[in-house]
Amino acid sequence: MLIDFFYTLRNAKLKVTVQEFLTLLEALKAGVIDTSVDQFYYLARTTLVKDEAHFDKFDRAFAAYFKGVEMVADFTKELPLDWLKKTMEREFTAEEKAAIEKMGWDELMETLKKRFEEQKERHEGGSKWIGTNGTSPFGHGGYNPQGIRIGGPGKNKSAVKVWEQRAYRDYDDSLELGTRNIKVALRRLRRFAREGSELELDLDDTIHCTAANAGLLDIKLVPERHNKVKVLLLMDVGGTMDEHIHRVEELFSAAKSEFKHLEFYYFHNCVYDFVWKNNRRRYAEKLPTWELIRKFNKDWRVIFVGDATMSPYEILQVNGSIEYNNEETSAEWLQHITHAYPKYAWINPEPQGVWQYRQSISIVQQLMQQRMFPLTLAGLEQSMRLLSK
Repeated sequence: MLIDFFYTLRNAKLKVTVQEFLTLLEALKAGVIDTSVDQFYYLARTTLVKDEAHFDKFDRAFAAYFKGVEMVADFTKELPLDWLKKTMEREFTAEEKAAIEKMGWDELMETLKKRFEEQKERHEGGSKWIGTNGTSPFGHGGYNPQGIRIGGPGKNKSAVKVWEQRAYRDYDDSLELGTRNIKVALRRLRRFAREGSELELDLDDTIHCTAANAGLLDIKLVPERHNKVKVLLLMDVGGTMDEHIHRVEELFSAAKSEFKHLEFYYFHNCVYDFVWKNNRRRYAEKLPTWELIRKFNKDWRVIFVGDATMSPYEILQVNGSIEYNNEETSAEWLQHITHAYPKYAWINPEPQGVWQYRQSISIVQQLMQQRMFPLTLAGLEQSMRLLSK
């Protein structure tokens, strides 16, 4: 059974060695865990995965191999009642949607506070209480033009806040590209200089000096050419960006191979007062945005990657972040960054044809001084030309 598990991990491009696999088998033989699938998961990940960056690949391979096993693992545990669990999908007509009025920001926050104080039981299909499959601005699974999502997945992309702890995964920078076109587009942003020790053969000078030396070989070396352009990549992750993971990973992989001086950080929806490097530790190891600006000087080119699809409150409102209460608006933070770095651009994976219908995209375009480009080859070439000036 576990031999096939070993090959499943290898097929997922995890560099699992035979020695590591034998270590796992020895641990199982020694009885360090019981028959729990969860315990086996942590034991296998500990013994077989050497880098946190590969945890997501391991999770997907583990889930694919052991799909359904957890159903027979343990029937003795009492299952908690998730009172917000979605039991059915409700479809709303255009007339029903048009009849629903949306609350303003202050009214929405004040009403939510009252609902927490008053509500004592589960609700479903209503228009007032925190529940599911209704028209209330609080809950999930239904429809409201502007509300706070609580307890379930998003559907209409209209939530101004999300009441849950959300887990994102890092973009994979080792993705094998199916085309070299993205790399070719990024190469427009290059500025070469020879620096370092003399390690590269200067063929023309070698031929000239050898001829001048009566045919005796006279090898001439020069320092290697390096791309001196420095790129700071700030990437939106999670939420609506899940639809664009593959294309952003292609861009990320190409950027890491093209730019020797590349630093990257993540944000969600829009930049606020901190960014982070690792999505698993984004609260424990966050970097204040002011520290980011102090750390990298104005020689760096800044490239934002995000769909800019969110509630306008998230950009313009204090405490507008969908996940926590920010003291300064995202619009102000974007202005801080663009003032600190004269050369910047925003790459948007959303089709350019829908930009005019998203209020938040229009706002970000204005804050970016119209330096927003689609994640297409033409868009990448235009943005690289702008950054290379």
